[in-house]
Amino acid sequence: MTSSERMTSAGRAEAADPVVGVTGRAGEKVSYSLASEAPVGLWSSSGVTLRTPVSKGTVRLDVTTHGFSAASLMIQRYVPKTHRWVDLDQRPVGSDHPEKGTFTFPVSVAASAGRPATVALRVQDIDRPGRLTVAASVNDGHGHTYRAPARSAVVDRPTTTITGWPDGTALARGGAAKEFTLAVKNTTKRAYPALNAGYFAYGQGSGRAVEPKDLVLQQYVPGHGWQRVSLLPGGCDPGMGAQLIPTAKTPLAPGATAVYRLRLAVADSAPVVKVDAGVSVGTGDTSFFYRTLPFEIRAQ
Repeated sequence: MTSSERMTSAGRAEAADPVVGVTGRAGEKVSYSLASEAPVGLWSSSGVTLRTPVSKGTVRLDVTTHGFSAASLMIQRYVPKTHRWVDLDQRPVGSDHPEKGTFTFPVSVAASAGRPATVALRVQDIDRPGRLTVAASVNDGHGHTYRAPARSAVVDRPTTTITGWPDGTALARGGAAKEFTLAVKNTTKRAYPALNAGYFAYGQGSGRAVEPKDLVLQQYVPGHGWQRVSLLPGGCDPGMGAQLIPTAKTPLAPGATAVYRLRLAVADSAPVVKVDAGVSVGTGDTSFFYRTLPFEIRAQ
């Protein structure tokens, strides 16, 4: 996801305010909550509860990641006045510690033990699975800093497998199609909305690049048989890509599997080159799986 794409995820008005429960014990000046599971590409609930007056103070979230970089993490807070989610200010600890980062936001509340104030937050990783730990603290603007117990979450993703495409695969010009299967099983405890899968290919020889007309990509759709999937040029790059036809109900429920049966053939006019190709799977603008499926185009 590019920085511009990441910004589009913030600032959106919500149809209803998120429900944030008070967390922690009565004696804690600041408490922090985090969902126990944070699947890649999905927003997961989080929140801060304050039980002390804060005037022009700052809430700080120190994050430590395991298995992915802290730079791939997004944290947003909900602003009830505007009914919008906004990105928290993010600062990396340093290049020597890519697993650490700091998120902050300003706060002013007239909170107390009897009248706690809550701030709705949400967290999303857009990279790989692993584990996330967050330690929250607040500077109350009067020279005091209070800390909350750290909370951790498992960052997981659906299990994706590819069968039928071994290393060293070669396709002959004008020859038979090669069939392979992409299967996505939702092994998380959360439903995956807007599941999407794509295919891409790039090949450049001494004569010319591989073009969409040189490859015949088909997908089997139950009840409709094999259907052609259009490959489109990739902008300024001579590569190409295609969005695969959805094969499962949306959203993909926990335990459910989406299966994409595909086959690829090469036109007899294609150049004899090595092709870098592969598939990706994601939700919305976030890809959580990527696998290369290279092959060689042969004359016969």
